[in-house]
Amino acid sequence: MRKGGTPHVTTTEPTTHLTEQGMDDLERWWRAANYLSVGQIYLRDNPLLRRPLESADVKKRLLGHWGTTTGLNFIYAHLNRAIIARDQAMLFVTGPGHGGPANVANAYLEGTYSEIYTRFGDDEDSLRELFRQFSYPGGIPSHAAPETPGSISEGGELGYSLAHAFGAAFDNPDLVVACVVGDGEAETGPLAGSWQSTAFLDAVRDGAVLPILHLNGYKIANPTVLARRPESQLRSYLEGLGWAPRFVTVDDPQDHNGAHRDFAAALDGSLDEIRAIQERARAAGERPAHEPAAPWPLIVFRSPKGWTGPAVVDGKPVEGTWRAHQVPLSGIHENPEHLAQLEQWLRSYRPEELFTHDGARSPELGSLAPRGDRRMSATPFANGGRLLNDLRLPDPEAHMIPVEAPGVVRAGAMHNLGEWMREVIRANPTNFRLFGPDETASNRLQAVFEATDKVWQERIEGVDEHLARTGRVMEVLSEHLCQGWLEGYLLTGRHGVLNSYEAFVHIVDSMFNQHAKWLKVHRELPWRLPVASLTYLLSSHVWQQDHNGFSHQDPGFIDHVVNKKADVIRVYLPVDANTLVSTMDHCLRSRDYVNVVVAGKAASLQWLGPEEAQLHCARGIGIWDFAGSEVEGEEPDVVLGCAGDVPTAEAVAAAQMLRRDLPGLKIRVVNAVDLMRLQDEREHPHGLPDREFDALFTTDKPVVFAYHGYPWLIHRLTYRRANHGNLHVRGYIEEGTTTTPFDMAMLNRIDRFHLAIDVIDRVPGLAAKHAALRQRYEDELVRVRAYTREFGEDPEGIRDWVLEEG
Repeated sequence: MRKGGTPHVTTTEPTTHLTEQGMDDLERWWRAANYLSVGQIYLRDNPLLRRPLESADVKKRLLGHWGTTTGLNFIYAHLNRAIIARDQAMLFVTGPGHGGPANVANAYLEGTYSEIYTRFGDDEDSLRELFRQFSYPGGIPSHAAPETPGSISEGGELGYSLAHAFGAAFDNPDLVVACVVGDGEAETGPLAGSWQSTAFLDAVRDGAVLPILHLNGYKIANPTVLARRPESQLRSYLEGLGWAPRFVTVDDPQDHNGAHRDFAAALDGSLDEIRAIQERARAAGERPAHEPAAPWPLIVFRSPKGWTGPAVVDGKPVEGTWRAHQVPLSGIHENPEHLAQLEQWLRSYRPEELFTHDGARSPELGSLAPRGDRRMSATPFANGGRLLNDLRLPDPEAHMIPVEAPGVVRAGAMHNLGEWMREVIRANPTNFRLFGPDETASNRLQAVFEATDKVWQERIEGVDEHLARTGRVMEVLSEHLCQGWLEGYLLTGRHGVLNSYEAFVHIVDSMFNQHAKWLKVHRELPWRLPVASLTYLLSSHVWQQDHNGFSHQDPGFIDHVVNKKADVIRVYLPVDANTLVSTMDHCLRSRDYVNVVVAGKAASLQWLGPEEAQLHCARGIGIWDFAGSEVEGEEPDVVLGCAGDVPTAEAVAAAQMLRRDLPGLKIRVVNAVDLMRLQDEREHPHGLPDREFDALFTTDKPVVFAYHGYPWLIHRLTYRRANHGNLHVRGYIEEGTTTTPFDMAMLNRIDRFHLAIDVIDRVPGLAAKHAALRQRYEDELVRVRAYTREFGEDPEGIRDWVLEEG
């Protein structure tokens, strides 16, 4: 290291050079991939152009994105050359995934497509079907979707590729993830934040990410910001974020050899530098706290949008402009000139040199692909189930709290879970990580720091705690990065959890959408093996925001999640420490789901002992005999349902008040820890059959339900049920501020007094007979609210309330 703390930067020339034969090989592969890509967008017949192209050979609906595809094919060809030369394990992440024809074309050329989808051979009929199926009814999507071999990032919604790439590289020390970042994608917030991921990449234990920032200059209809930046500014920007950029610019679109030569030199130099960084780091061991990390290489590749496509259409420039973004030639069936131009474009790739008379790939093409799992379309890193090992999970019961009587002992559910997760981390030091936006300790999981640290590659100062060059906790103040890293980590065969404040997990609503959609399709593909579920652990929830107010109060992520396919989503609301440990043990064993677990971080009453907690979690829903007053063999007068830790405590407290004040009232208390048990079995795999739901909630008795989130979700989940008309739900109704926990409950009417009043109002005959009792409960609401306003805390009888026996 140089004086003044400047990291070492390699400036030597690359160790390999491109020969004339190598240049010809690259051009041949690129031509073939481009031909297959154009064919996918346009053709339904005549795949080898054995006869003049006719309008009947062209699809009626022309769908796809040509503009980025040719650049992806160019890059892919060069990466294959490097893989063969270096025997390098490499994963290809496509940021501009709307260039899906490129991914399919290269998978076909590598032979992987035919191995997976065996109806495709190596002949003319297979080419015809390959072209026809693209963006076609009953065919495949236009993006790098789960159906695409080699893909872990669809790229339909832009912004997540680089975060996915880093997630894939973590704990894969021999892997290089080549991530193409489109210049349109580079304008998104998540991608802009992702450049900072180098601060979390350990050169000793992780693999490497090689971003290729592809500047083709345009989005759908506008120029891109970074493409219009002067090179000096762009260089400074990237260097300031910890990168060492190499620039490759295609000044003359006709000079393919020059483009191949320049890109090969940049790629070889970048891969040499990656190897040098890793070798230095792995030889030296852990880098000192004051020493900065070396900048990682990055390639900035400027090439024309729609390169090699039509230069001019109808007198207007296309190649190198925004007009090349999707389909450069439209109206083929109505415009003979466009049809002729399409044929000229296709023939420019000289398909007769690329495919045999029977439509097979030429022997020269076949020799240019890597072999076996070294093919990027066949790498197991893109089919993470091939690499997945079960976690070694500690016995959950060993980390549960003794509960001699329900509702008496207080404990912190999240604090206790942290101790269990500490042992998860100890037992799984290379394939489990905990991700979160600067909230691990805030969410009371700090026990994990007894077993690990937070990863940090920047300067470490004396005041810092639990920062180290290596660790299993990933903290960055970006929910987008946390989610993207975790997705990349899971889809490449590892395990992890994202912990977040409940209200702010909404930041990744759209990322959740994309992952849930990916899993929905992934589960339908027999060749994609199951991967570990994505588990959200949400705390600092709506009912417990001591330091924060209205902005931090939003339980609506659950509502968002349940919109997705029932086969994929699971929602859990554990009520205490033991049900939380049991739930998380289940979630970390699951595959191909999105699990949402919501749990409070404040000390709260414990309801179920270890055995009872595990039974209750296995059922997902059940009657709490200890809380109710029903008579064996008789129907209850009312059912008090509950889901969520705070609503459950209030429901049990309401039941106790009513038992005391109305001793003849038969009350049943039903708690749901698996929210989807409320839904019909025809709509969700966890849904209760009608007969079981009716047995719990009756077919004609009043049901008062206290729910953690927005009340209308419970109505939505139960609308098919026979007793839905008698269901009354209390939940969060957008009333919030910085106030006491019980005042929050009162503001939203889920407190014990409102619940008891609801029972009086809804059980036939009670309202008229017990109007005085109802008034007393209303007076208690006034008294408690006044107390909070005067003393700034809840009354002792509320704060220290416990469940009385009997």
